[in-house]
Amino acid sequence: MSLTIILLVLNLIAISLIIKKIYFNQSSFEIKDSLYQFKEQIVEKMNRDAKDQTTELHSFKTDLFSHQQESMLGLHKIIESRLDKISSKVQENLDRGFEKTNQTFQGIIERLAKIDEAQKKIESLSSNVVSLQEVLTDKKSRGIFGEVQLSNLLSSVFGDKSDKVYKTQHLLSNGKICDAVLFLPEPIGTICVDSKFPLENFKRMISKENDETQRALFSKEFVKNVKKHIDDIADKYIISNETADQAILFLPAEAIFAEIHAYHPELVDYANSRRVWLTSPTTFMATLTTVQSVILNLERNKYMSVMHEEINKLGDEFERYQDRWDDLAKHLNTVSKDVDKIHITSNKISGRFQKIMAVDIDNNEYLDS
Repeated sequence: MSLTIILLVLNLIAISLIIKKIYFNQSSFEIKDSLYQFKEQIVEKMNRDAKDQTTELHSFKTDLFSHQQESMLGLHKIIESRLDKISSKVQENLDRGFEKTNQTFQGIIERLAKIDEAQKKIESLSSNVVSLQEVLTDKKSRGIFGEVQLSNLLSSVFGDKSDKVYKTQHLLSNGKICDAVLFLPEPIGTICVDSKFPLENFKRMISKENDETQRALFSKEFVKNVKKHIDDIADKYIISNETADQAILFLPAEAIFAEIHAYHPELVDYANSRRVWLTSPTTFMATLTTVQSVILNLERNKYMSVMHEEINKLGDEFERYQDRWDDLAKHLNTVSKDVDKIHITSNKISGRFQKIMAVDIDNNEYLDS
């Protein structure tokens, strides 16, 4: 269409030039004739141009349609190929995602099962803790709890039957029964161990429900309780010429032991002054382990003395053996010399007999002696 417009513009310019030329150089007849011819030329040219344009447009349309079909076909193939790849990739990712999701769900199910099992154990432990708290509220039950814990520690180190090393519920000459005694070698001797559990005022002292004034009051009462336990042990379980001049106070709770050493050093000093040593389950286990090592070393030393005595006796026997061997060697040397002499004499006699046997009587040949 742009080509047609250009041609029309050029034709108009030519027409204007011809009109000017005709106007100035020709007559009116010639002008009409020329105009008629020019009109015919223009119509013919326009028809020819229109026909050519129609042919070109049809060819262009055909080429364009063919090109569009080829392009659409190629684009369709490319899109189809890429869609297949995308579909395959999406399917692969979905399969992988489903597999990971399945593994995750299985892991979650296993963890939920473990959590459920742990929850059951926690519930069981909570009931046990509640029952333990109920037990510990009674003073007699606390005493039994401490005695059982003390007995378990002793049996775990020395065994169930070690009457030569320790004994539980031991009766003393003053009629008092000690929770346990350790039969240690001299110069220590028999040392008494008694379990004490001052819990009421300790719990009140550390409870956040009480204010500072109340906790200070309960702290003083706690100190009094511990001092009374120390005095009872020192008065009942330290007996001259029967037990050691010291005793052990066993506290079944690590928290109470830590509280005393951290915030009440005056109790530690007071216990030391009364020759009563404060222990917890952990420190008492360390004490028992030390006692076991000392006993084993003493047993080894005892056997070492026996071995030393036997070695000395063996040395005496070896000296007698050496003397008797020397005497025998002397006798053997004497016998050896006698044997040598007899051997010389025997050789001489043998030589004489050989000479006698070799005498030639016919020739009157005699051998010199």
